[in-house]
Amino acid sequence: IAPIKCAVLPLLKNNAELTEKARRIFDQLKTAFTCQYDEKDAIGRRYRRQDEIGTPFCVTIDHDTLIDGKVTVRHRDTMHQDRVLIESVEEIIAKQVDMRSLLR
Repeated sequence: IAPIKCAVLPLLKNNAELTEKARRIFDQLKTAFTCQYDEKDAIGRRYRRQDEIGTPFCVTIDHDTLIDGKVTVRHRDTMHQDRVLIESVEEIIAKQVDMRSLLR
């Protein structure tokens, strides 16, 4: 059982639009889950760091997010990535976290 349920990762730390959007999403999610915000190092290293501590979901904010209002949700166990609307991220993670707890 992972203590941190999701991490919010802007694709680039030196892009104010991405980091502002990522911070807003983080602020929304942290009321529902234990989350981390991480903008240090390259995105691959951030994914790896989250994998090592057992974080089941990473939410990545990229340039397309600013256009289409969607983020990428990466699933730790399968490495599968889904593009989803920002408004549905909390519900998607909540359902997955609840399912995992029922399986244990």
